[in-house]
Amino acid sequence: MAGLIRQSDIEEVKARTNIADIVGDYVSLKSAGVGSMKGLCPFHDERSPSFHVRPQVGFYHCFGCGESGDVYSFLQKMDHVSFSEAVERLAGRVGLELHYEDGGAAPDHGNRARLLAANQAAADFFVEQLGSPGADVGRRFLGERGFDALAAERFGIGFAPKSWDELTNHLRHRGFSTEELTTAGLVSSREGSSSVYDRFRGRLVWPIRDITGQTIGFGARKLLDDDKGPKYLNTPETPVYHKAQVLYGLDLAKRDISRTHQVVVVEGYTDVMACHLAGVTTAVATCGTSFGVDHIKVLRRVLGDDTGVGEVVFTFDPDAAGQKAAMRAFTEEQRFAAQTFVAVAPDGFDPCDLRLNKGDDAVRRLIDSKKPMFEFAIKQQLSQYNLETVEGRISALRAAAPVVSEIRDPALRPGYSRELARMLGLDMAEVTKAVTAAAARARSGETADKPRRYDAEPEAPREQPFSLVELPTDPATRLERDALMAMLQRPALVGVPLIARATQTTFTHPSLAVVRDGIAASLDHATSPDWLDRVVAEVPAPLANLVQQLAVAPLPERTEREIGPYVTDITTALIDRELLRLKADLLGRLQRADPTDREIYSTIQRELVRVEAERRNLRSE
Repeated sequence: MAGLIRQSDIEEVKARTNIADIVGDYVSLKSAGVGSMKGLCPFHDERSPSFHVRPQVGFYHCFGCGESGDVYSFLQKMDHVSFSEAVERLAGRVGLELHYEDGGAAPDHGNRARLLAANQAAADFFVEQLGSPGADVGRRFLGERGFDALAAERFGIGFAPKSWDELTNHLRHRGFSTEELTTAGLVSSREGSSSVYDRFRGRLVWPIRDITGQTIGFGARKLLDDDKGPKYLNTPETPVYHKAQVLYGLDLAKRDISRTHQVVVVEGYTDVMACHLAGVTTAVATCGTSFGVDHIKVLRRVLGDDTGVGEVVFTFDPDAAGQKAAMRAFTEEQRFAAQTFVAVAPDGFDPCDLRLNKGDDAVRRLIDSKKPMFEFAIKQQLSQYNLETVEGRISALRAAAPVVSEIRDPALRPGYSRELARMLGLDMAEVTKAVTAAAARARSGETADKPRRYDAEPEAPREQPFSLVELPTDPATRLERDALMAMLQRPALVGVPLIARATQTTFTHPSLAVVRDGIAASLDHATSPDWLDRVVAEVPAPLANLVQQLAVAPLPERTEREIGPYVTDITTALIDRELLRLKADLLGRLQRADPTDREIYSTIQRELVRVEAERRNLRSE
């Protein structure tokens, strides 16, 4: 059939292409043994890498969701291109001229390719226009913000002339139809009219590129007083541009993000420019929308966000809108395995103004002076109350306790509880009690849409129900299994307070950890007849069978009189294990602490005393 790419060329392109290089544009890969690489799957959201690439054989496979294929199918699924488009894109990358059956011409590249071509042609047009006399206002805007011609060239900045049809006519002469220009979001139409006009007029224009560097849209800044439009005007949603999934600057930052395991999230295009020019080359920004779940999925893949060693640094304006954006980001913080931070300049400058007023080094110092996201969120909550009054301090405690309770790392919670107690001038025990109560309330209100708390182990199996007989027989797993059996089968004897405390402990087995979270989420119904049904409903379907088995597996043969002490003892043993772990951590910190720093030394010693007191109380109950 005329127009089909020759099979020999298809095979040659694949042979010349390293699939790891292509996948690496979307996913941070690391070695997984001889001839294999792995990373977070781009086709489903996961916390532990199950996506494997075999460069020598040219295939990938995800053991989590089952997606697999070669470099062509990868591009087809990631970028929604046709098979021919995938081959042609890779042929251009390796510099191979393609031949078509019967000497036919290349087939139409399809709608997506045409839209991308139209966007690139528009980007070239805008760049050319930036040097025109009419673009003086745009060049002046850039200069006033410390950006010269080289900076404009580096980021592909252009200018949309103040005309209703200059871009439209230019692109039509390049062979693009009105329908293609409309679909690409480059032109708009008047209601009830078939005529179209340029969407961007008299504005400075930034090209918005996808992770591979292809231009998919634009962001345009108002410059003229008679422009009645918004300050920033972006490309509307199109088949190639989805603002909730796009991060400006990611094409430039992806390599350094993957290498350094750090990403800096700023608020605007000029902030990205300022950061990169100042040496913070991991900066990205959202495009006309708030930072959300889809952005997190993209960044986690580029970060290789499965080890917890990475950093996500948010910069926000110090005004009310910036503070609101920061708290929105905090609500999604737990979707990252990486540590999250906030960097706010004390003088209120954003990165662009900071660079302009104080230089490149000030931008680098801003990022270096980042504060943990939790510390920032706690201070934000406290700032809303009058801490000079008893009522204000109690209200502030109620507002801040849920923030501390949401800290993923249990080793950090005591430290933040102490810091909260210091800020409020309250007793540590009172703060700890409030944090514990907040954690219990949060778990009881957990829904399927809210991310569950996981420990640092891989996810539970998704496809096959987990059988009780398949559990390991090591002492740690046996203790977790037996304690869960006790809580599921005899919740009234164990008691809700003890169950609540037990569900805060760290589990070594991931499937049992999910059951633990299901119990925590159902705690308000521990004494109800439908207790077991509630827990089953909270866990993923593949683990429902495991919950049911734990609920029916025989407890050690004991009389009814003996069963009460047994179920409380086994649950207490689980909690005591957690306290022993915490004690060991504290002893290690005490050993590393400088004895001359009396404040830190005394704080650790007091925490050791508290842990020992809790252990004694636990055994005496």
